[in-house]
Amino acid sequence: MSMAEQGKPKFAFFEGKIVPIEDAKISVMTHAFNYGTGVFGGLRGYWNDDENQLFVFRPHDHFERLTQSASLLRINVPHSVPQLVGILNELLRTEGFRENVYIRPLAYKSTEMIGVRLHDVDDEITMFAMPFGRYVEKEEGLHVGFSSWRRVDDNAIPARGKITGAYANSALIKSDAVLAGYDEALVLNEDGHLAEASAANLFIVRKGVVYTPPVESNVLEGIVRRSLITLMRDELGLDVVERNVDRTEVYIADEMIMCGTGVQVAAVTRVEHRAIGSGQMGPITRKVRDLFFDVVRGRVDKYREWLTPVYENVTAK
Repeated sequence: MSMAEQGKPKFAFFEGKIVPIEDAKISVMTHAFNYGTGVFGGLRGYWNDDENQLFVFRPHDHFERLTQSASLLRINVPHSVPQLVGILNELLRTEGFRENVYIRPLAYKSTEMIGVRLHDVDDEITMFAMPFGRYVEKEEGLHVGFSSWRRVDDNAIPARGKITGAYANSALIKSDAVLAGYDEALVLNEDGHLAEASAANLFIVRKGVVYTPPVESNVLEGIVRRSLITLMRDELGLDVVERNVDRTEVYIADEMIMCGTGVQVAAVTRVEHRAIGSGQMGPITRKVRDLFFDVVRGRVDKYREWLTPVYENVTAK
């Protein structure tokens, strides 16, 4: 399913209840709309046809991060993490999905007003879900370029929070890359080290060792990133090192992996006019990718604890 073919939600959790999506509307005067004073999350649910079950990947971790992001903007989320998981399950059951989905919760400053501040402004939370396939079309072989834009700095806009206003930075990066003929972009931080893609974490492989920028390089504390580090170390026996990565290391890497809830696990096979390794998806990337997709669909018993089933009393085929 391409982005153009993805369906639309029928319902949303809005102002404390599940309503038809047409009724989930805000005013043009809403603070978050005017100033970017909101935070969001991105989760995926994966359909397992053999079990007739929809599994949401690490929802507790995602909602914990949403709550932490909200605290950075002085947004009070009036629900606990378990309550948010319950709301999500109710929403997904109301939709009745039997396919892969993407879930978007948002917490935001909801007062209809003019004035830049975070205090004495009301808060709200909303959530919707939709059928979703690939975020990028060429997951098996992305062609990317380095962006002229820099990653937001934690001392300007907290980089570890998914703050809506900060994604103007991502939009600038993504559009410039695509309009220049690339599939995605690589972004450096203000220190000149590798940070992220426009909205995804990164790994490189050199001589069998996996390297990824540390969180202090102004990267999002990605949940898929954290999951892959665990899988690489514990299941594939790989040495994973979190350290600064220079631009030229990317050019001479054997493999490069892009990951995140949206992009999932994708191979970067070309950077500007240089092939990465053989110019094809490498063996480590393929193993990581295959393992990840087995895990998120509930096919690896050891990691079923990462998954929350949506439907009760289902009968496996």
